[in-house]
Amino acid sequence: MALLQHPLTYHSDSARIFACIADQPWAMFLDSGQLINEATDQPGSLYGRYDILVAQPFMTFTTHRERTTQWIREQTRVIEGNPFELINQALKPFRMQKTAWPFAGGALGYFGYDLARNLEKIHSIAAEDELIPQMQVGLYDWAVVVDHHHKTAQLLSHGVDAHTRAHWREICALFDVEAKQTEKFEVRSAVQSNMDKVAYQKAFDQVKAYIYEGDCYQVNLAQRFSARATGDAWQAYQKLRELSPAPFMAYMNLGNVKVISGSPERFLQVKDGHVETRPIKGTRPRSDNQELDNQHAEDLVSSVKDRAENLMIVDLLRNDIGKNCIVGTVKADQLFLLQSFANVHHLVSIVTGQLDKNKTAIDLLQGCFPGGSITGAPKLRAMQIIESLELHRRAVYCGAIGYIGFDGNMDTNIAIRTAVYAQRPGEPEGEISFYAGGGIVADSDMEKEYAETFDKASSMMKMLAHFSQSPD
Repeated sequence: MALLQHPLTYHSDSARIFACIADQPWAMFLDSGQLINEATDQPGSLYGRYDILVAQPFMTFTTHRERTTQWIREQTRVIEGNPFELINQALKPFRMQKTAWPFAGGALGYFGYDLARNLEKIHSIAAEDELIPQMQVGLYDWAVVVDHHHKTAQLLSHGVDAHTRAHWREICALFDVEAKQTEKFEVRSAVQSNMDKVAYQKAFDQVKAYIYEGDCYQVNLAQRFSARATGDAWQAYQKLRELSPAPFMAYMNLGNVKVISGSPERFLQVKDGHVETRPIKGTRPRSDNQELDNQHAEDLVSSVKDRAENLMIVDLLRNDIGKNCIVGTVKADQLFLLQSFANVHHLVSIVTGQLDKNKTAIDLLQGCFPGGSITGAPKLRAMQIIESLELHRRAVYCGAIGYIGFDGNMDTNIAIRTAVYAQRPGEPEGEISFYAGGGIVADSDMEKEYAETFDKASSMMKMLAHFSQSPD
């Protein structure tokens, strides 16, 4: 089956192209942070090069707790079972040969942190936001791929859905119209946390007690920030990418749920069977003072504590990807790389392997889910402790956002630096919420860990302040 192709006008800012379809059903934008690719790209890496834009899926999956609603062209059914396996089965009939582009159709969406409840036994203690599903994934038959190296933009489709071939001209025409004016995004309350410093101290001390008792080695503890807001969250996302561009950003318009992700962290990539993960552990704030900024970076790179934390998660991920990789192929290619972003410095390592030929990218995703860099170690015990100490379920935060193509390739982020704007149907005002956390180990200092959560939250705070009605 010949690949359908339609060239579009290239723009260095792909938001100009996405604005044409931002209001379409299940419109999603995987944004490579083109503005920073020269500063952070590693040899051989593709991030910073491609942006992927989709809308109008021909099939969707929406998971609430143990039930998933599958929609196919106006027909719906509710299925109980493993959501990862549902996506695996949905992709099987559409297996295609690889193309010259990273994505020309397939599954794209988010896998929320709390999908882990389908894989592990975790007690229900923290409050759940019922407006935010645990998973929202669409199967897309067309996509726009923007290649910033070759300065091209192509609308692509395998045409696996008869609707696509029948309406190809109308799909192409979506990008011929100017972006619509939308309601101004406004933040209508102060930003509040679900943990003040006293509450954080108490939770921190409990984590330390678990560590000293031998329950765990590391636990990622996060606080949740929220505010009331109205208007078009696409405007909020555009401001965030201006303030803090990152290599694994994403925007998703899912009706009453909008996802705004500024993630700097790759979770899992599969390219022609080659597996890569890039865990982040170790953070220092940026400074406008160049000398102080350099000191922060040097302190991070030389920190024995941060290296130990990073190595702990590298070992966890080696074990996780080893479940679905060929024995003997998993290795840590690079350790403790410094990567600097708009608001923080990070330590990043690279772990690779070769996917077993009898396994799929979804098998790999399930076997590693959720990412160890945002749970702690050992993973299950850390997640149980998180559930007992954090007041709200994480929802999208610390899950994964990305694609699994019809060609079997995959790329996903860890959904950190990620906000969700959720509204009840028919209500003009909703809530925008996001989390910031960090890994706590035996020698962690409470004051430093608490301050680190605000360093990580700083870009979101600046974004919300820009849209705030309050004088400050």
